[in-house]
Amino acid sequence: MKLSMPITYAGDPVQTVAQVVAAEKAGLDTAWVAEVYTFDAPTLMGYLAAKTETVEIGSGILPIYSRTPTLIGMTAAGLDALSGGRAVLGLGVSGPQVIEGWHGVPYDKPLTRTREVIDICRAVWRREVVEHQGVYTIPLPKDQGTGLGKPLKLINHPVRDRIPIWVAALGEKNVELTARKAEGWLPFMVLPEKLRDVWGAALDAGTAEREPGLGPLQINGGGFLALEEDYFGHAEAAARGTAALYVGGMGARGRNFYNTVVQRYGYPDEAALVQDLYLDRKQAEAAAALPADLISRSNLIGPPGFVKERIAALREAGITHLHVTPIGSDPVKLLEQVKEWIS
Repeated sequence: MKLSMPITYAGDPVQTVAQVVAAEKAGLDTAWVAEVYTFDAPTLMGYLAAKTETVEIGSGILPIYSRTPTLIGMTAAGLDALSGGRAVLGLGVSGPQVIEGWHGVPYDKPLTRTREVIDICRAVWRREVVEHQGVYTIPLPKDQGTGLGKPLKLINHPVRDRIPIWVAALGEKNVELTARKAEGWLPFMVLPEKLRDVWGAALDAGTAEREPGLGPLQINGGGFLALEEDYFGHAEAAARGTAALYVGGMGARGRNFYNTVVQRYGYPDEAALVQDLYLDRKQAEAAAALPADLISRSNLIGPPGFVKERIAALREAGITHLHVTPIGSDPVKLLEQVKEWIS
């Protein structure tokens, strides 16, 4: 099991990188840099590449709508070169609120776009002349634009011609696509006991057609991590606040993918209540309405014995990367302890 951690996107980027450097020394394997409507992820990822030595640097995630597929491929190849082959390309579709509200582009054909972006990125890294017909048409046809577009290939020689691609997938078809074409899967709020019940059919269908050479599907899972009793309340509050934001606020009624996941985990009434409260600007009440059982099983908050049991459950469910947000008197020491347990 590898150890991974999300990188905060709301604070001071320089201080954030210093924290990753310390975490790397504690055994962190992968750092994931988010991009929402914040500073862009690649800038921070490039700075991480300069300041770290061994940690993998993943985009967690780059929304596929905000860049052309070839630019996504170029960006990943550039990061891979700067980091000496430590780039991980995390992709996702985000949601209509961000894509249409912030980027100003239509949120359409998410599954097809994801598949085509993966294919085009891999063609870029193989230094093929990129020609693609689909949702993305490359080069632009002669009857569009100036008519002067020509097929091109990447000038540089990438460090690797197969940079790992992870997909943040929540829908059945997207999870199936991920299991078929990607190196890794970034799910949401993993309940190990429910993973097969909810996603088993999609994972099996994708795995049955998995591309040769990809190896077994890698999967992230974990949550907020606290081992000291004095920090249990703080960690639970953070877990509840984050879950309420996604389950309640990331989307509209009837179009919130995170809410749907919690419904499928077996909490349909609770998911609806959390969303109603959050959209009514009652964020604290929404966080409090999340079931204690859901918060407990989707995080790693408790004494060492309990956390070890949860890690074992995650491992049994197929989680390959323990994904944690450490909260305690010494977060680096927390990472060292957990790294020892999973190694």
